Amino acid sequence: MIEQITILAPGLLGGSVAKAAYSRRAAKRIVVWSRRPDTRRALSKQNFVNAVADTPEAAVQGASLVIIASPVSKITPLVAQISAYLPKGCIVTDVGSVKDALVKECTRLLLPHAYFVGSHPMAGSEKTGWENSTESLFDTRTCFITPLPKTNKAAVKKVAQFWKRLGAHVVYISPKKHDKTVANISHLPQVVASTLCSSLLGSNSHMLKYAGNGLKDTTRIAGSDPELWKEILELNRIEVLKSLTRFKKELTRLERALKKKSYSQVIRFLHNGKTCRERFILS
Repeated sequence: MIEQITILAPGLLGGSVAKAAYSRRAAKRIVVWSRRPDTRRALSKQNFVNAVADTPEAAVQGASLVIIASPVSKITPLVAQISAYLPKGCIVTDVGSVKDALVKECTRLLLPHAYFVGSHPMAGSEKTGWENSTESLFDTRTCFITPLPKTNKAAVKKVAQFWKRLGAHVVYISPKKHDKTVANISHLPQVVASTLCSSLLGSNSHMLKYAGNGLKDTTRIAGSDPELWKEILELNRIEVLKSLTRFKKELTRLERALKKKSYSQVIRFLHNGKTCRERFILS
């Protein structure tokens, strides 16, 4: 059990970390900080929180592990803000979905007195806010751990143990490979879902009242926070563009097959999609 964990900027993910850590006795003490005073007041009344701090600097005092759950663009500034106030040997991790530049900069900001270990739990929802958090959010979900070659091995192990305690399946991956991976399995689906919904606006919007589960399931994540996703796409722009290029080529092949009435190619295209779907659902 960790003596104290501090969670900075607890929204859906950070709130779920707090609830899961409390219910699974992963920490003796849970301290949180939120930018908004009303959120701090609300969190101070929750049984899964031991203390609510008014500033990030106060929140990290006495912490063994700090989890930064802010939007990805705010992670590095928060690390810079708390760096001088961290106890010696403290470990800092995050839940951000873009890693390469972030891990390098945060590691530089903390050394030599504290350690940064990048994390990214593949868990979440189109909903936001700690009010929608749940202690079971990380159960059986993949959590990427993204150390650099020079990252302290004991710190990496401690962060991995923490996520396992919260129910996650830990996968070790380099920051650069992480960004390439999530561009394909997370960021591209978000762009496709949002683009599909965008294409249905205007003259087609009257049709939406007839939509069944196919459209609802396909576009669920289009309901996600646009500002949050703008930041993610900006920070992982190069890898997302590569994924979009591959997707456009595939879509163009289908379009060409339909134009030519080459239905054998259409069947092949649909079969490939079915095969892919079955593989990752069963894996």
